[in-house]
Amino acid sequence: MPLLQFDTTLTLDSARKESFADFVRETYAERMRTGTSHVAVTVREHDDAALSIGRGVEGDCLFLDAEVRRGRDDETKRDFALAVMEHVHEEYGVPTPNLKVVFTEHRGPSMMGYERVGGAWSPEEGGE
Repeated sequence: MPLLQFDTTLTLDSARKESFADFVRETYAERMRTGTSHVAVTVREHDDAALSIGRGVEGDCLFLDAEVRRGRDDETKRDFALAVMEHVHEEYGVPTPNLKVVFTEHRGPSMMGYERVGGAWSPEEGGE
């Protein structure tokens, strides 16, 4: 039951936010070997002064705080992070030094929706 929280200086209309969220959900499901129905995405826009990164360059910024269930290896997480960063760079022109992804991993039961509590994840499980 991941929560993928984006903070950005980009200005996106509703249609572009929906398209971006769809891309993120599909990419997460593909790379992390799961479904899409439980993947939550937030996009929070900020003014230019609100986000910065020490090695950044002039241009927009986008940071992803990825709250995910434990179990995926570092290579799998890196693959997802790069896919998102490459998409943001190519689609929206955000300079690569201004992109950041941080993963925080949780035990399955720490992630819950109204109708269920998450369980352990394993590569054999697939699904949600």
